[in-house]
Amino acid sequence: MNDAALMPYDDVLAAFDPALGLEVHVELNTASKMFCGCPATFGGEPNAGTCPTCLGLPGAMPVVNGKAVESAIRIGLALNCDIAEWCRFARKNYFYPDMPKNFQTSQYDEPIAFDGWMDVDVDGETFRVEIERAHMEEDTGKSLHVGGATGRIHGADYSLVDYNRAGIPLIEIVTRPILGAGEKAPEVAKAYVSQLRELIVALGVSEARMDQGNLRADVNLSLSPKGSGTLGTRTETKNVNSFRSVERAVRYEMQRHAVILSDGGSILQETRHWHEDTGITTSGREKSDAEDYRYFPEPDLVPVAPSREWVDELRGTLPENPTARRARLQEEWGFSDLDMRDTIGAGALGLVEETIAAGATPQAARKWWLGELARRSNEDGVDLVDLAITPADVARVQALVDDKTVNDKLARQVIEGVLAGEGTPDEVVARRGLAVVSDDGALGAAVDKAISENPDVADKIRDGKHAAAGALIGAVMKEMRGQADAARVRELILEKLA
Repeated sequence: MNDAALMPYDDVLAAFDPALGLEVHVELNTASKMFCGCPATFGGEPNAGTCPTCLGLPGAMPVVNGKAVESAIRIGLALNCDIAEWCRFARKNYFYPDMPKNFQTSQYDEPIAFDGWMDVDVDGETFRVEIERAHMEEDTGKSLHVGGATGRIHGADYSLVDYNRAGIPLIEIVTRPILGAGEKAPEVAKAYVSQLRELIVALGVSEARMDQGNLRADVNLSLSPKGSGTLGTRTETKNVNSFRSVERAVRYEMQRHAVILSDGGSILQETRHWHEDTGITTSGREKSDAEDYRYFPEPDLVPVAPSREWVDELRGTLPENPTARRARLQEEWGFSDLDMRDTIGAGALGLVEETIAAGATPQAARKWWLGELARRSNEDGVDLVDLAITPADVARVQALVDDKTVNDKLARQVIEGVLAGEGTPDEVVARRGLAVVSDDGALGAAVDKAISENPDVADKIRDGKHAAAGALIGAVMKEMRGQADAARVRELILEKLA
């Protein structure tokens, strides 16, 4: 199906009510894997980080990673969940090409955390997202399909499998159906995943980098007739790896479902693939129900029974409540409600906070992230957090402006260089020769030239019309490729024409 077959968004909202569900997988930053001692690091030589346990060889016995259990409890507490007094693992059976055991060790009917919630804000309106469960499991390996045009298995010449990621600890956070979002459903989905990432980073349990797969979202979507109060058949769009794509995938599926339902068709319960380049989803496989996975208790692992004392101790390690944190930051930074809403909506709250911590003022940090960097993020089709520039880099760019090494216009070129991989802000300034010229000799020569080429303007200034100096300043800036100290240029002009 192409975009031409989609129903206009306003028509979707007039005829249907959307229901959302989000399943977010968080890859924990433990030193070792979930059930063995292999390193849980990103990258590395293919299949170098494996052992008999994560390869599923006969006789190898798993042992639960205690740090992963601790991280799971802290995530559950931060999401206002109840923590189970007793829970256990289960085997989820179906063929994984990239899981050598051919089953996944997960949790089924007895998760470690359940019945939680998170409030998210969209354009000043608060939506409560109810958390059904947060459970522990292990990640699969990685398949690389070689040949073909899409990078997927269809049309590939052959496939390679890297088992380094197989067994990495995961927490899967599953929401209950999110109802009543209406036209804001795509924005609610984006805001939830964005705020969840902020929380995970604050907890320190994961890098939560979507570009590296540390945090991945599965988007469930269904439509029901307007006002019916029922739930329609859902589709699940797998492994959406950016906030922007979460929003786009929800909107696309709403428009796609609506066309099918309006034509009298029915929705197939299936998994779907999101295509970042074209902004569409395509069919994956029919979605199995829980009974099809033939869950049964994992016989090689003992149950997990966290003591109430330990849970209370971990509760004391939680970061500040997200709502309270935002209110505190808004007051500290002096942002208006609109300023704060725009910052949150852009997914820039954490970035602005880190930039301020690195030395920038709140206004400067917000200016760069919601201005030049937001523009670049839109042009490149990536989230702000995935741009190749750090908050420390942005703070340094502002410091270069503050000490008059560069001006705002040149600072944009510095940012461009950092994003292009040319080094730190200082290295870009040196490599590109961007430093502002304040030497009176060079500036004086350029001023003299501007005066001689613009005698009418010079006469106006001599007559006391100092506002006309702007034209000469512009001429000098053009002559010096924007690298002149504009304030000093103005002083020189007025000195020469006084």
